Amino acid sequence: MTTGGGATHILIFPFPAQGHMIPLLDLTHQIATNYAGRISITVVVTPKNLPHLHQLLSVHPSIQTLVLPFPSSSKLPTGAENVNDLTPPFFLTFIRALGGLYDPLIRWFRSHRSPPVAILSDMFFGWTHRFAAELGIRRIVFSPSGALALSVLYAMYRDAPPKSDVVSFPGIPNCPKYPWLQMSPMYRSYVDGDPDAEFHRNGFVDNMGSWGLVVNTFAELEEVYLDHLKKELGHDRVWAVGPLKPIVDDDDQTGPTNRGGSFSVPVDSIVSWLDRCDDRKVVYVSFGSVAVLCNDQMEALALGLEKSGVHFVWAVKEPTKELLDGGCGRVPPGFEDRVVGRGLVIRGWAPQVLILGHRAIGAFLTHCGWNSILESTVAGVSMLAWPMQADQFINATLVVDHLKVATRVCEGVQVVPNSDDLARAFIESVSDDRAERQRAARLHEAAVRATKDGFSSAKDVESLIDHLVAPETTSK
Repeated sequence: MTTGGGATHILIFPFPAQGHMIPLLDLTHQIATNYAGRISITVVVTPKNLPHLHQLLSVHPSIQTLVLPFPSSSKLPTGAENVNDLTPPFFLTFIRALGGLYDPLIRWFRSHRSPPVAILSDMFFGWTHRFAAELGIRRIVFSPSGALALSVLYAMYRDAPPKSDVVSFPGIPNCPKYPWLQMSPMYRSYVDGDPDAEFHRNGFVDNMGSWGLVVNTFAELEEVYLDHLKKELGHDRVWAVGPLKPIVDDDDQTGPTNRGGSFSVPVDSIVSWLDRCDDRKVVYVSFGSVAVLCNDQMEALALGLEKSGVHFVWAVKEPTKELLDGGCGRVPPGFEDRVVGRGLVIRGWAPQVLILGHRAIGAFLTHCGWNSILESTVAGVSMLAWPMQADQFINATLVVDHLKVATRVCEGVQVVPNSDDLARAFIESVSDDRAERQRAARLHEAAVRATKDGFSSAKDVESLIDHLVAPETTSK
């Protein structure tokens, strides 16, 4: 169906977690910018997550929002509407609770005078495949994870490998293998018959049956795994559309700085500090929007930075009172005074895209979240890998072992690294002759090229749009 203006109407449904919402909203921005005459968009959101759409809606006032109350759940903390507000034990319950939006969505769709012809929804919303089937529309999965990570997730939930010292995936190219403790914690916590776990597993099975798949990656980075997914899914409706670019308002070129939130440190002061540093000599440290290090890890990291003598920017997630009381998230007392002049600590959300893109950044100590890996790749910055959970161990396999643009310095959410080893890694990471740096520079060129007109990701976005506006008889 089309709207009154002739544009094809699609429904976009981001999962409420920073690492999931940001890339899907970036894709929404790209579609609205380049295909305004062909596509009209409605975004589903719950009330407390509506502010995350502010920048998108200010740039694209034609985008409609469907604000639905968060389904009530006695098992979740009061007022929690975003994964970043929760501790890990609640994740599966949170995912299942959002399944309560099924009926409100059905009612909205059936009352709409020009309802969407397709729904593009996050991979944690596998139930929207059944929603789409009931309505006779197409469902496209959006994966904020890369193609290798998604291949492992699909194989894991389809084949259900039993607990073992090492879990292998022989059907995936290069046969990735992982210790049991590096598998997804949501999979490891699976209990047969548990309704939250069953809901999550069924969602991934539904993902594999959905009409299409969009992945935030690019062919030059993961072509072998994109080809694998097409083979596994039995069709070619797999589009690599990354690396997705941040939303930038034409009237306000600070878009990448406010991507995902506001900051406790003024952006100008961060840029001024970096401007005083030498090219490629600063280490940037960040563990994303979810991870909070225990105090022993904080002390080891701080000591490693202090011993190394390198310049650094350390973005520290602001811990809750419960985490602080539980021994997590504390910057060691006196640390900032001892490194004054060569170290900058940012408490809270940091303008990561802007920081990584500054000429002074020479290396990035990262938890290997997929958004961080792509942002580092676009910036041409080599990485120091400290994967902790979720898909991060899989992502580390790609950047450390296959692409060789990163060095593994630690592994695990509870492991405390050796500060001397960290110090050596920091020193080596900003050396001019580091091989990983040269490879990262070449990968940067491929990433930038992929999104230009006529190249792989730009062509895949065009193909996606062509499929969406095609008659519904093309769906299966």
